[in-house]
Amino acid sequence: MNKIKLGIIGMGRMGITHYSIINSHPDVEIVSVADTSKMILDILKKYVPDLQVFKDYKELIDASKPDAIIVCTPPNLHYEVCNYACEHDIHVFCEKPFTANIEQAKELKEKFAAKSLINQVGYVNRFNDIFMTVKKYINEGLIGNIVRFRSEMFTCTVTKKEETESWRSFRENGGGAVYEIAAHAIDLVDYLIGKPDKIVGTSMNQIYSKHVEDIVSSTFVYNNGTSGTLYVNWCDTSYRKPANKLELFGIKGKILADQHGLKIFLNADDLQTGYKKGWNTVYITDVFTSVDFYVRGNEFTRQLYYFADSILKKESGNKCDFSAGYDAQYVMNQLFVDSESNKLN
Repeated sequence: MNKIKLGIIGMGRMGITHYSIINSHPDVEIVSVADTSKMILDILKKYVPDLQVFKDYKELIDASKPDAIIVCTPPNLHYEVCNYACEHDIHVFCEKPFTANIEQAKELKEKFAAKSLINQVGYVNRFNDIFMTVKKYINEGLIGNIVRFRSEMFTCTVTKKEETESWRSFRENGGGAVYEIAAHAIDLVDYLIGKPDKIVGTSMNQIYSKHVEDIVSSTFVYNNGTSGTLYVNWCDTSYRKPANKLELFGIKGKILADQHGLKIFLNADDLQTGYKKGWNTVYITDVFTSVDFYVRGNEFTRQLYYFADSILKKESGNKCDFSAGYDAQYVMNQLFVDSESNKLN
């Protein structure tokens, strides 16, 4: 394959963002988009006359016959879109969360693996320069075996009582703080430490939402003795932009990180990295690698280029495939189960 024919399904905020990024890839041609908004489709028809536009994802796949698609629909629609794409041997990049149903996530993971189709979930933290650096340091044993950790995420997404309802108002559709933001904090734990063996003490609170959780906290336990906490809040007006925060405590030191920088405390000098005993500060400008096109952050470009380059066989394997998406989905499902169990007790 010399050039990828690509379709994008769902042209909301993330669909438009992904369109602008992947359109810069020299080996990708966006041939079609699908959305239910007539206004969006009319604008695209006017300003991108060669682009095929559709109201239905099946029409897009059947008529434009793309090699790959990017799925940016509400989460409850991910399964049917991805499944139809798999039946037509199409590679898929699916926005997070992977699905809103654990059994559907398992089925898609297995189907795409059986067909050897490239598949990826949009957990963008795995492509962030800081978190990739943290992963490297963990693998190199910079702070030794991790004993405790804390993964947090804060946004000011919901700041007043709901007046109207949308798909985000119901968990079955993929709404709520767990699917919307905790998914990132959970996948970050899966990526850096691994999927927990047990989840306990889960608590969910409603502040402004009627049907879904606004705040969630929980404890993750591992058979090797590691444990950590998850805390997310999408009603925190002290944050202007979404913030992922991570604290890792090991036997040789600790790491504090967010998507912009990290601080490392070491009990002794580290000759390999050159970091000294005590506190060391690393900014993203110290470790970042540039990308060809910048929107929102290097990681957003890097993840889509990785997807395209995996199809073109310029990259090997998938850094965040549907198997990783399933793992995050499994943890989210366990949070809901544990939270309900705690209510009964």
